[in-house]
Amino acid sequence: MQISIEKLKDSQLKSLYPNTTDLGFGKIFTDYMFTMYYRRGEGWVEPKISPYAPLQIDPAAVVLHYSQEIFEGLKAYHAADGRILLFRPEQNAKRMMVSAQRICMEPVPEEVFLEAITTLVNLEKRWIPRDCGTSLYIRPTLIGCGDALGIHPADEYLFFVILSPVGAYFKGGFRPLSLYVEDTYVRTVNGGVGAAKTGGNYAASLMASEKAKSKGFTQVLWLDAREQKYLEEVGAMNIFLVFDNKLVTPNLNGSILPGITRSSVITLAKSLGYEVEERPISITETLEGIASGHLTEIFGTGTAAVISPVGSLFYQGRNYQINNNQVGRITQALYQKLVDLQYGKIKDSNGWVRNIGKI
Repeated sequence: MQISIEKLKDSQLKSLYPNTTDLGFGKIFTDYMFTMYYRRGEGWVEPKISPYAPLQIDPAAVVLHYSQEIFEGLKAYHAADGRILLFRPEQNAKRMMVSAQRICMEPVPEEVFLEAITTLVNLEKRWIPRDCGTSLYIRPTLIGCGDALGIHPADEYLFFVILSPVGAYFKGGFRPLSLYVEDTYVRTVNGGVGAAKTGGNYAASLMASEKAKSKGFTQVLWLDAREQKYLEEVGAMNIFLVFDNKLVTPNLNGSILPGITRSSVITLAKSLGYEVEERPISITETLEGIASGHLTEIFGTGTAAVISPVGSLFYQGRNYQINNNQVGRITQALYQKLVDLQYGKIKDSNGWVRNIGKI
């Protein structure tokens, strides 16, 4: 792929963030973006890196009327020795292809996805924060374009990638979260698009999320849509429970996003000697486990959130505290192992870390 690059003059480059403590998440964007089009009959064309700018799309574009859109999220890390590291980016590429197929979109080839990200991140490497807990967030997105109404898959697609230096996803960083267990609204259903990373899933979650935040909770824990009995996932994370040193997580049933961090944590937990079980977990079993003391920890996993301990669940008017609202031993061990891998501090025996350049 021959990527054309429209370079800015040094005087046109943005000023870097003054310090990493004020980064937040997704509020600052770098100088450049990657764009590429798919047109039926032509294939993928016009791969380009140009200055970050608003998109120009037709008012009749399919994405605006029928939500034909998917995205991914991954990070670039600054290692202590100056290497630029990505964590399992090929899995993001593969998941985006699966999402595209489910939403009837033209998939972005894995090698194109990886080359676009590698080229853009290396061009923007001055933006990669160096403090532990910070990173350069990468947001690849695919949208349906065109200029015709009527419910149909688009004939043209725009694939673009933007970058944002970020700190912790949750305000306060690595500390226990409070979750509101939603028992009225549902996020998605079996047979729907819950396993695809599409914007509509997140739009469907907003009302419950805003309700939870207005009551002082960090995120929503969703239950299944059919019986509202079984745990599914949190707004920005998959969920894990620890019962007597055994990790249990909801099995992927078609309505749960197959998280890359989720998969990584399962492998890491097994390597540390913990038993891991993927199965349905009811809210009743969860609350009984808290009451009996057999459920000792809960945590969420996701690219943005990494690993986030959960300190309490609020369900049907009652608050249930986990581990005295403290970070659990297993949660802490898995978090440290994962972060050390991502920043290149320990040996990567799984081949997950990809070195794409030097600062």
